[in-house]
Amino acid sequence: MLLLLAGISTLAQEKKNKERVEKANFRVQIFQKSDDTEIKLAEPDPEFKDKLPISAVIRDSSKVKLKDLPHAQTIDSLWMLELTNSDLFDEMQESIKEQDYEEVVYKELPTDTLKARLAKLNARTPFNIEYNPILESVIKSYLKRNKRGMERLMALSSYYFPMFEQELDKYDIPLEIKYLAIVESALNPRARSRVGATGLWQFMFTTGKMHDLDVSSYVDERMDPERSTEAAAQYLASLYKVFGDWDLALASYNSGPGNVSKAIRRSGGSTDYWHLRRFLPRETAGYVPAFLATLYLFEYANEHNFQPSKPDVVYFETDTIQVKQLLNFDQITKVTGVEKEMLQFLNPSFKLDIIPFVEDEKYSLRLPKQATGKFVSNESAIYDFAENQLVEEKKQLPKYVKTEDRIRYRVRSGDYLGKIAEKYGVGISSIKRWNNMRSNNLRVGQYLTIYPRKPVEVASSSKSSNSSENSNARIYTVKNGDSLWSISKKFPGVTVQNLRSWNDMNTSSLKPGMKLKLSKS
Repeated sequence: MLLLLAGISTLAQEKKNKERVEKANFRVQIFQKSDDTEIKLAEPDPEFKDKLPISAVIRDSSKVKLKDLPHAQTIDSLWMLELTNSDLFDEMQESIKEQDYEEVVYKELPTDTLKARLAKLNARTPFNIEYNPILESVIKSYLKRNKRGMERLMALSSYYFPMFEQELDKYDIPLEIKYLAIVESALNPRARSRVGATGLWQFMFTTGKMHDLDVSSYVDERMDPERSTEAAAQYLASLYKVFGDWDLALASYNSGPGNVSKAIRRSGGSTDYWHLRRFLPRETAGYVPAFLATLYLFEYANEHNFQPSKPDVVYFETDTIQVKQLLNFDQITKVTGVEKEMLQFLNPSFKLDIIPFVEDEKYSLRLPKQATGKFVSNESAIYDFAENQLVEEKKQLPKYVKTEDRIRYRVRSGDYLGKIAEKYGVGISSIKRWNNMRSNNLRVGQYLTIYPRKPVEVASSSKSSNSSENSNARIYTVKNGDSLWSISKKFPGVTVQNLRSWNDMNTSSLKPGMKLKLSKS
C-alpha cells in the first residue's frame, strides 16, 4: 500500500513538472512548448479565449513547426485609437475653410512674445514667417480651440516625421515641409477629400499617376506613406523650380500653379504671398497660414505645454519584406503575433487587408523589426501555411484589376445609401459629402459620384454602351476573364448561386460569348 501511494505521488510530481502556468494574454505573449509539456492559462481573458498559441496554430494548419517565434509587440489601445482615428482630417479641413481671421483673445500668448518667436523662426527657415495679424489669429485660434487635437497630431508625428525628413532630405527640400502633411491630411494615410484627393499628401488620381502612384482593386499607392512622400517631394521640388519661392510652391501645391500665376497677374506682378493672398481661392488663402501656424505650434510645443502621448512604435523600428505570395492580414497576425490593427496602420495602402502577388509589381509588408527577422527565417513555412489555409477555407479572392478613381453610379429601384456604401466599401457620410447631399433620400435615375475602395471593375459596366451589359438588362454576355463571382458583383442583388440556378449550370466554368440570364424570368 505504501509502495502504491509512493508511485502515485511520483507520477503526480512528474505531471506537475510538465505543467507551465502562463498569463493568458495573447496580445503580448506567444507560447512555445514541447509536445509533452502542458500549458495552463492563469485567469484567461474571455476576449482571447479562442486564440491558440501561434506554434499550435501553425502545427495544426500546415503540419510544420516554426522555431524562435517572435513576441508580439505590446500595443497600447489608446495609442491605437490615436493612430486610427480619422476625425482630425475633417476638423483640419473645416478649420481652414471656415477660419474667419477675426482677432482672437488668448492672454497666455502676448503679441510681443509671438512677434519675437516668429522672428526667430523666420531667421532660420526659408518661409516668410514675419508677424501678420492673420497668422496671429490662426495661431491663437488653434491654441484656444484645438489644443487636444494638436497633441494627438504631435503623437502621430513621432512615427511619420522621421520618414518624411528622410525623403525630403533626398530632394534637398526644407524639412519644415513635413508639417504640410498635417494641413493636408491630419496624418491620416487613408484620408479622402470631397473631390477624391487621397492619402497623407492628398494626391488626386491623375496627379498620382503622373508620379507612378498606381491604384488597383487591392492597392492604392497614394495611401502608401513612403511612396506618396517621395512623390510629394518630387512634386514640391518641381513647383519650387517654377516659382523660386516656398510660400508660392505651397500655395500651388494646394490650388495648382495656374491659380497662383493668375493671382500674380491680378496683383500686378507681386510674388509676395501675403500680397497675393486675396487673389487666391478661399481655401488656398487659409492654407499657408494654417501651415505656418502648425509650424509655430510644433516648434514651440514645450512653451505652450503640449503633452502628446508617446508612441509604442516608431518608424525606424520597422522594416519591410517583399512578399513572394499572396498573404492576408489575418494570416500574418496568426504567424507573427502582430495585431491586425497594427498591420493596417503600418500598411495602409492595402485596401482589402490583402497583399497581392502580381508579376512585375513589388509589394512589401512592413512589420515591427522583431517580427521581421522571424518572418524571414520562417518564410517558406509561412507561405505554405497561407496557401493551405486558403485552400481549406475555399475563399474566392477578388480579381486584381486596375481601377478608376471615380465612378458615376446611377441609382436603381431598391437602392439606398447604406446598400450603395457597402457595395463600394465607403461610408454613407462620404457619399453625401461627395454629392453635396443634405438628406439620405435618393431617387431612381439619380447619378452619384463615388470614389470606390472595394474592387469593382467599373470600366466595363459603366462605360459600355451595349445594353446587354447594363445592370438593368436581363442577359449578360460573358467576356474574357469573367467569373461568376465578378459578374455577380456587377449587378446588385445577384449572387453566384442565382446565376447558377437561373442558367441551369452545374459548373462554374465560363466561355467568352456565353449569354447568362440575370433574373429568374
